[in-house]
Amino acid sequence: MKIYLLSLGAGLLVGIVYSLLNVRSPAPPVIALVGLLGILVGEQIIPFAKTLWSREPAAVSWLHQIKPHMFGHLPKGGDRIDLAHQAEAKAEERS
Repeated sequence: MKIYLLSLGAGLLVGIVYSLLNVRSPAPPVIALVGLLGILVGEQIIPFAKTLWSREPAAVSWLHQIKPHMFGHLPKGGDRIDLAHQAEAKAEERS
């Protein structure tokens, strides 16, 4: 989750700098996001085609190449929340 917040913060900082310099962003936000999505998907076409060409199941490419690259390490809520509660409990015991 930390990486997402850092990314959002960097974007906000750039937006503030653009505003202070009275500059518009180089592309309308929706067009820029669609372009980034195209880049991300386009990066996966060749590995996916290689998987199909070698007659492996498409799920192999999805699980080992496409999904980890496109979605990264998504935050896992349950484990970290439990760890946070345990840390809070230990801190209270020490107090």
